[in-house]
Amino acid sequence: MNSIREKINRKPWLGWIIFFLTMAIVFILGLLASSIIERRSEARLMDKPKIEVSQWEARNEIWGQNYPREYQSWLKTRDTSFRSAFGGSSMIDMLQHDPKLVILWAGYAFAKDYNQGRGHYYAVTDIHNTLRTGAPMGPDQGPQPNTCWACKSPDVPRVMHKVGVAEFYKGKWASRGNQIINPIGCADCHDAVTQNLRISRPGLIEAFQRMGRDITAVSHQEMRSLVCAQCHVEYYFKGDEKYLTFPWDQGMTADEIEGYYDSYEFTDWQHAISRTPMLKAQHPDFELFTTGIHYERGVSCADCHMPYQNEGGQKFTDHHIQSPLNNLAASCQVCHRESEETLYENVYERQKKTLEIRDKVEENICRAHFEAKAAWDAGATEEEMKPALLLIRHAQWRWDYVAASHGGSFHSPVESLRLLGTAMDKAQEARVLLSRILFTHGVTNAIDLPDISTKERVQQVIGLEMKNLKEEKQKFLDQVVPRWKEEYSKQF
Repeated sequence: MNSIREKINRKPWLGWIIFFLTMAIVFILGLLASSIIERRSEARLMDKPKIEVSQWEARNEIWGQNYPREYQSWLKTRDTSFRSAFGGSSMIDMLQHDPKLVILWAGYAFAKDYNQGRGHYYAVTDIHNTLRTGAPMGPDQGPQPNTCWACKSPDVPRVMHKVGVAEFYKGKWASRGNQIINPIGCADCHDAVTQNLRISRPGLIEAFQRMGRDITAVSHQEMRSLVCAQCHVEYYFKGDEKYLTFPWDQGMTADEIEGYYDSYEFTDWQHAISRTPMLKAQHPDFELFTTGIHYERGVSCADCHMPYQNEGGQKFTDHHIQSPLNNLAASCQVCHRESEETLYENVYERQKKTLEIRDKVEENICRAHFEAKAAWDAGATEEEMKPALLLIRHAQWRWDYVAASHGGSFHSPVESLRLLGTAMDKAQEARVLLSRILFTHGVTNAIDLPDISTKERVQQVIGLEMKNLKEEKQKFLDQVVPRWKEEYSKQF
């Protein structure tokens, strides 16, 4: 102590340095303590909801009063600016991008209109806009059933609770247009009291029950995928009641689902060119995901598409549900230490290779459809055509299972390429059978594809008159949709 005093006496400036250093340390410790107290107070305030929210509250902005961080991040799903090499969040006319799709879906509503999906914010808007839902000008008009609403809004579980599940599915989709207004959001996945993840759609619960599984017994990590699996799955409308059903009774692979449909000859539509009884895959994202390496390692959908964030000392789940490619640092690089450039290249390489094979499969199936038409025109019988049509059905199902998935070429590239490989094999086998049938009926020349350079030309080939459809849809958007929103707002 004496030595320190002696040094200070010899060097008076040293005392001032010690004084100011001590003051700086005290100031920093004071700031740290203040920050800790502030964050603890903020956490206590966040734990206490500002308002009481009903389980059937469908308005996301009401939930947002209690959970502003989650709500503000959810609002970002309206951003359509992100573009990756093969997708993104903007609306892309996929029929214009790939006119062969019009041939593949000839006779089905997807040949009229098929756009890349935007964020959850647009779920209701996009079902209004699409030409697939037609242009109903009355409460019971429109070609699609109410079942089409099932995944589009937190209003769906609210109305199901009120009228019953089976009753909800009945009737045409326009009959509930003034009841389904809010886009996908809080009540779809969360319990209003506990905020625990919950399954709000009966389709997934019923599928688990038929498989002998108890969905209430799954882990929290599994729930972080299953809330997505309520909608991002393959499904169909069963029977005259159009009851939404997951075809998982024989298993969840494409082959097992194909067998399920074949077992009772279910058909989505008859192809307008080849007269094949067709299957339409919806978006089997969860099923394909379960065949990939990330699922095997215990990764959930939310880990990559809704990563955790920190703001003001608060940890929360980012509800800007989007492609991980737009948020590599918070999604991929939590586990993978490669550079962003390397990660992009890894994803794009898988997507590019899958798309390369997919394009060849599409061309072969398109040719099979027109060769089947030529065989019918030449006088082929149903007995002759049945084996070839079954092969076309199976080939297109497997192609569509990959094409309709969101990110399947990344979620499960091995399974995606396997499905496309078997689709190619079945399409080629169908064409061999058709060539023999054609030869039997005296047709020896090659059957050429028509001009498929643009969406509009292919739609003309299959007999679609798009001008009237677009005019009717615009009239519907101008007249009916505003009335639906006005009627809904009067309830509150």
